[in-house]
Amino acid sequence: MGRVGVELPGLANRFDTFVFDMDGVIYRGRRALPHATEVLNLLQESGRQVLFLTNNSGATREQYAERLRAMGVNAHPKQFITSAWATALYLQRALNPKARLFVVGELGLREELLHAGFEIVEQVEPETPAAVVVGIDRAFTYERLAQAQHAILSGARFVATNTDGSYPAEDRLLPGAGAMVAAIAAASGKQPTVIGKPNPQILQPFIERGAIHPERTLLIGDRLDTDIALANALHIPCALVLTGVATRADVATAPLEQLPQWVLNHLGELLGDAVENLLVHGL
Repeated sequence: MGRVGVELPGLANRFDTFVFDMDGVIYRGRRALPHATEVLNLLQESGRQVLFLTNNSGATREQYAERLRAMGVNAHPKQFITSAWATALYLQRALNPKARLFVVGELGLREELLHAGFEIVEQVEPETPAAVVVGIDRAFTYERLAQAQHAILSGARFVATNTDGSYPAEDRLLPGAGAMVAAIAAASGKQPTVIGKPNPQILQPFIERGAIHPERTLLIGDRLDTDIALANALHIPCALVLTGVATRADVATAPLEQLPQWVLNHLGELLGDAVENLLVHGL
């Protein structure tokens, strides 16, 4: 992508493409975070490419687009890269077509796997499924844990959408998919193949086909161990926003591979000191 025509103030003017995490960056729960809606729309109106990258496997790309549109953001499903979608793509390469899967996860993960042609089973006996696929599951039970354990010990692959231990809701942190993954890993004694951030493979295909040029892209996230680690692994400039999980104190003690180039109090700071005037009057 070449240099865009519309100039912007602040950090945003340095980049043509923006990759945003969502939980803790754009919203917390159902509540949009300060300036998020306005900034996202202004970036798109200026001609920038805006993509959304989430480890949360609870919804489909279509459902995430609907959620952002309900907040006033101009969003299309093709802009979304989710760990559920990336996991389905990985399994299409790793398994036979229509392979049987045991899924610990919610509707978003299940729909992406079904759309990819897999069969989802609710019992792991008498025929062991090809893989146990684990994402966030807010109805996780001991019975599901026991079935996942048995399938993995019987030879099923163990695949996780992500290992985030928590995610930010409106007023507190809640357990993430990593809590379910850790329970199944402890029960089975096996470690999963992890598809989501910080695994570079979640963005590598977009870089290889030229949809993302690392030197002209800014990745914005709220977690050092996933968002910022991913960006640094791919040599993509990155900014940490302090509206989600990580704090300034975390940055001070972070290892080198998890250090962001910029730290923002909120997304409005992408547009520098002129943000308030821009949000009122537009471009």
